[in-house]
Amino acid sequence: MRRRKGIVAGVAILAMVTLVASACAKKSTTTSVGGTSGTGPSGPTATATGTPVPQFTTLHSGELTVGSCLDYKPFEFTDPKTGDLTGFDIEMIDAMAQRLGLKVTWVKANFNTIFTALAASKFDVVAAASTITPERQQVVDFTDPYFNSRQGLTVNTTKTPDIASTDDLKSGDIVGVQRGTTGAMWAQDNLVPKGIVLKTYVNVPDAFTDLENGRVKGVLNDEGSSLTEAASRQGLKVVQAIDTGEHYGFAVSKDNPQLLAAMNQALGAIIKDGTYTKIFQKWFPSLPVPPEFSGA
Repeated sequence: MRRRKGIVAGVAILAMVTLVASACAKKSTTTSVGGTSGTGPSGPTATATGTPVPQFTTLHSGELTVGSCLDYKPFEFTDPKTGDLTGFDIEMIDAMAQRLGLKVTWVKANFNTIFTALAASKFDVVAAASTITPERQQVVDFTDPYFNSRQGLTVNTTKTPDIASTDDLKSGDIVGVQRGTTGAMWAQDNLVPKGIVLKTYVNVPDAFTDLENGRVKGVLNDEGSSLTEAASRQGLKVVQAIDTGEHYGFAVSKDNPQLLAAMNQALGAIIKDGTYTKIFQKWFPSLPVPPEFSGA
């Protein structure tokens, strides 16, 4: 894996605030919000199979600027031991960018406003374990799906051992959700009418910390992320998987259909040559690779 040193500054998205430096392990880059537009590769490029890649535009020539919350295990996060950005989405974008001949710069962004920021050309792509929804598709375009996702209910089994599903939650119970996510939407539609109170968080790890400390009765969040968080915290367990038919996609501005086509082509190439399978099995060793992503 090509690990990337994440010297990334925060973004206050809709306020047009300054973004400081991002650095790569091999090549250093500096990113600023809303930089001057540039073009992608000036000559023809090709996927690993030799297929020509559509010409596309990026904010900075030869660079793919990617917005993400960068705090969502196991998809994108900073390794506390090395300071490197790592995770499933990180490696997926690395593999796709390599096939497009691009260097990657990551931009830390607030998930609640990340799609409007993309539409305003603050970055080229969003890679943030983002579910494809009709509402989001009104603002941005998505690549072909790259991950099948369910929601998960996590509880603290030492404090509330009797909660095994959302049916066991009572009116007045507090459940944590990440702001702007499909998990928050599902909870709003299915839990709030039963009198359950939602507590929203900008960063989902904070919700799990509150669950550890007994400040909330549960956390409703994507299953893949929830399994990783629960595994590293005392007493936490994902007790229910909720199949909502969700799929993740990488988001691209509607103004850049050529980049969208190039991303889809790169995604197809890494699925076909087995790179996707290797990345998936590294981060989700207990789950089978979905047939549609196996390259078979």
